[in-house]
Amino acid sequence: MAVKIVLALGGNALQSGKGEATAQAQLSVVHKTCEYIAEMNERGYEMAIVHGNGPQVGRILMASEAAKDVTPPMPFDVCGAMSQGYIGYHLQQALKYALNKRNQNFPVVTIATQVVVNEKDPAFLNPTKPIGPFYSKEEADELTASKGYVMKEDAGRGYRRVVASPLPQKIVEIEAVKELWPKAIVITCGGGGIPVIEHPAGCLCGTAAVIDKDFAAELLAEQVEADILMILTEVEKVAVNYNKPDQKDLDHLSIYEANKYCEEGQFAPGSMLPKVQAAMKFVRSNPSKKAIITSLDKAIEALDGKTGTVFTFN
Repeated sequence: MAVKIVLALGGNALQSGKGEATAQAQLSVVHKTCEYIAEMNERGYEMAIVHGNGPQVGRILMASEAAKDVTPPMPFDVCGAMSQGYIGYHLQQALKYALNKRNQNFPVVTIATQVVVNEKDPAFLNPTKPIGPFYSKEEADELTASKGYVMKEDAGRGYRRVVASPLPQKIVEIEAVKELWPKAIVITCGGGGIPVIEHPAGCLCGTAAVIDKDFAAELLAEQVEADILMILTEVEKVAVNYNKPDQKDLDHLSIYEANKYCEEGQFAPGSMLPKVQAAMKFVRSNPSKKAIITSLDKAIEALDGKTGTVFTFN
């Protein structure tokens, strides 16, 4: 029986931190990303893909605000939907090309995915999710003063705007994802999903938030009964004492060990912390399953057990 994987792609899988923030530059990076995914497919893994959208939705929002005198700004949830569409399009195009090169006539499809959040989630009172580009301290202070943005320092890399990041409660289109599995590689819950609030009458209404894509990927992995939740990021392994002289890279973490490190504050909020928490949640939901955190270029080796940080129940 084929191994089922939910892949959560970090920002470095979509764009280069040193490259231009253009659609063409993103597509170039995505082509490289999709070579790894196509190799996984060639090896017989069944997959669904979840991607982030922090920089992209931030730029869409900035463009919308800049053009407010010409056309009405788009609400935040619509900006999220727009990012799902164009990132999904790039992944579909690049992945289909990578599959065709390997003579794999396999469908790739993107689903515009809504994810229900709780309107009383405390995250709405404490924004933590970074979006958009990095700024200097002076630029961040100016944006706070002029636009009322909440700006926070992000893991030593600069300042970014942060918005609410409520936990995902329900994937609205989950039955469609299950129907397509394993007939296609499904790109779903893009950017964590379009955040919506479910009202008693049954209607769904978008809300201004960004759902963490790692938590959305974890929920998806649970609901499709995946064997592995694989979170791809910029580092090969999870580390404690990160960027310090005594940094220690970790090959394996049990639920107990991971929780202990979380309580010690070893992982940066909005960066490694949600990845570790999502990995813990998935393994806790089914102790026979595992989660892996590693870098995109080490994904194949991690599946072979040669690298990455593996999370297990014990």
